[in-house]
Amino acid sequence: MGKRFDLIVFDWDGTLANSTQIIVNSIRKAAIETGLEDPGQEAASSIIGLGLREAIEQLFGVITQEQIQQMAAHYNVHYNAHQDDVLLFDTAYDTVARLNQQGYMLGVATGKGRRGLDHALAHSGLGTFIHGTRCVDECHSKPHPQMLDELMNEFGVEQERTLMVGDTSFDLQMAQNARVSSLGVTYGAHPLERLLPHSPLAHFDDFATLSQWLEMNA
Repeated sequence: MGKRFDLIVFDWDGTLANSTQIIVNSIRKAAIETGLEDPGQEAASSIIGLGLREAIEQLFGVITQEQIQQMAAHYNVHYNAHQDDVLLFDTAYDTVARLNQQGYMLGVATGKGRRGLDHALAHSGLGTFIHGTRCVDECHSKPHPQMLDELMNEFGVEQERTLMVGDTSFDLQMAQNARVSSLGVTYGAHPLERLLPHSPLAHFDDFATLSQWLEMNA
C-alpha cells in the first residue's frame, strides 16, 4: 500500500520528548520567584504548547511587562538547568529514524525557541533525521497555522498529504487551522478530553502504539 502522507510533523515537548514535568516545575518555581501565585500542576500543564510569553499571559492574565520578563527569565534558568535530563519517549528515536529511512519528510513544530530546539535536536540525536523545523520565536504561537503552512511550503507538500502529531489541544487546533490531519497522544501534557474536540484521526496512550499506527497507516 502506498504512503498516505508525505510530510509528518511532530510537536517536541510531550510528544517526542518526555519534558512535561520539567516544564511544569520550571513554570511553578518561576512564578513564585517573580512574586506571582503558584499556578499548580494542572494549570501549568494546561498551557504547554504555547510560546512562553503566550503561556505566561494565559496563566496570569494582566500582569506588568516587567513581571512577564522576570517570569520568562526565571523559567529559562530553571528549564536550562535540566534540559539535558530530558529523554525521548521509548521507541521515539527508532521510529523517527525508520520514518526517515522510508522516505517521509519529517518536521518539528514547537513552542520552544530556536536555541532550545537546536540544543534538544543535537542532544537527542534526532537532528540527523528531521528535515525542517519551526519555532515560536520565528512564527506565531500555536494554534496559529503558520508553522505548518511554512513547512508545507518549504517541502512543496499539500495539506491532504500532511500529518501533525501532538500532545496538546494547541497542536491539534493548529492542524485544524492549517487544514491538515492530526494524531493526538495522551502521554504528554493534555488529557484526552482536550484533544477529542479537534478531531484527530486517532489517539494513543504511549509512543509504541503511535509508532505502530504510523507503520500501518501513514
